Amino acid sequence: MSKRTMVLGASLKTNRYSNFAIHKLVENDHDVVAVGLKKGEVAGVEVKTELNNLEEIDTVTLYLNPSRQRQYYNTIIALNPKRVIFNPGTENPEFYQLLEENNIEVEVACTLVLLSTDQY
Repeated sequence: MSKRTMVLGASLKTNRYSNFAIHKLVENDHDVVAVGLKKGEVAGVEVKTELNNLEEIDTVTLYLNPSRQRQYYNTIIALNPKRVIFNPGTENPEFYQLLEENNIEVEVACTLVLLSTDQY
C-alpha cells in the first residue's frame, strides 16, 4: 500500500541520505513530496522549497536537525500526518511531545532501514 510521504530536508546531493530515501521510496511505489533548500529533481520527484498546497500526507520523514525543525512544527501538525519519522540525527523530544499531543505517531527510526526490511 502506497503511503504519501513528505521528505523534509530533501537534498539534490546524491550522497545525502534524504536523496537515497527519495529513490528508495519511489522504487517502492510511494507517492513522494520532497521539500528542501534548493529546487530541483530527484528520482523524478520535484523538490520544492516551500510547504504549501500539501494534502493527505501519511508520513513525514525528517532530514533536518532539531534547530531547523522548529520553523515547521505548526505546518507539520496542521498537515495531520499519521506519523513523523525522526531519522538518525533528527531526534527532538520537544517536537515528539507536540506531535503526540496532536495524536500524531512519533517514530524514531531510519526510513531506509524501514523500507529495506519491509517495515515501512
